[in-house]
Amino acid sequence: MGILDDVLSRRKEEERIKKEGRLPPGQSLTQKFPVLHYGPTPDFDEAKWDLHVFGEVKQEKRWNWKDFQALPTVKITVDIHCVTRWSKFDTKWEGVRFRDFVQLFGLTDQAQFVIAHCEYGYTTNTPLSIMMDDDVLLAYKFNGQFLEAEHGYPLRTLVPKRYLWKSAKWVRGLEFSPIDKPGFWENAGYNNNGDPFKEERYSRRGFF
Repeated sequence: MGILDDVLSRRKEEERIKKEGRLPPGQSLTQKFPVLHYGPTPDFDEAKWDLHVFGEVKQEKRWNWKDFQALPTVKITVDIHCVTRWSKFDTKWEGVRFRDFVQLFGLTDQAQFVIAHCEYGYTTNTPLSIMMDDDVLLAYKFNGQFLEAEHGYPLRTLVPKRYLWKSAKWVRGLEFSPIDKPGFWENAGYNNNGDPFKEERYSRRGFF
C-alpha cells in the first residue's frame, strides 16, 4: 500500500469515527502512538521502586513492584486523546482499576482530588469523581505487553475522559487531597480540567 492509499485509508477511518461521535473537536486520528513528554525517560530500578498512597487516606501504604503486580487487573479498550490534537482509537490496556485500588486503603470524607506524583517531580491533578470512573486504571500493559519506557513503564495512570497529559507516566505516588493542586502543565497554562469533548486545551490566560 502506497502513501496515498495510507492517507485515504486513515481519512476513511477518521470519518467513520467522527460519525460515531467519538472524535473530539479539533482532533485527528492517528494510527501511531506518538511520544510526548517533558524531560528525559527515567530508568527503572525494581529494587528501589515503590508506589506510595498518602493524604486523605485511612491507611497510608506502599507497594513494591512485585506486590503491585500481584493485584487483580482488568483489561479495557478505550479511545485516547492528546492535547496536541491527535486521537488514537480502540486502544487496549491492562492494569488495576483505580476505584478497586482505593478499596485497599480507604479514603476519608475529605478526599476530593487525586494528585499523581511522578518521576522528576512531575504532577498532575484530577477530581476524585473522574478517577472513580470504570475506565480509569493504574496501567502497566498496552496491547498485551508491558508498557514501553517512553510510554510510562512501569506504571502510569490512564484517564481516558481527559486529555492524555492527565494520564501521568512513571507514577510513584498518589496523593488524595481535600483541595485542588494544579500540576506541571496546569501551572504552565494548560486547562485545569482538560475535557477533550469540550476542547479544554488551555487556560484563559493562554499558553504562550
